[in-house]
Amino acid sequence: MSEVQQGLKYAKSHEWIRDEGDGTVTIGITDHAQQLLGDMVFIELPEVGAELDTEEECAVVESVKAASDVYAPIAGTVTEVNEAVVDAPELANQDPFGDGWLFKLKIADQAEYDALLDPAEYSELVEEES
Repeated sequence: MSEVQQGLKYAKSHEWIRDEGDGTVTIGITDHAQQLLGDMVFIELPEVGAELDTEEECAVVESVKAASDVYAPIAGTVTEVNEAVVDAPELANQDPFGDGWLFKLKIADQAEYDALLDPAEYSELVEEES
């Protein structure tokens, strides 16, 4: 069973989003996504300063099973990327909600964040897909 953490928002494309309370959010792939993909071997992240549109392909995670695009769950500007996960892609498997985060965004529109799935809605989505 996939872990779905409380206090986060989720995208239908299996990214989690944590509001940092300062106009920025931290984004990573969900536990469900990393379980489906399997052992990560390569992660490519967006450039700091990149302007991302909602649902824009912005990163790539590659596992022993497949390569998968990561989408920006909301529009914004990339403020930071997690170099540790680039150097050690397995962090996305070992700690997807912690050390395995991917990048941070300065939010363009708070309403987009508010419209994302809550934990119960995301759990329901995962259940329907299984």
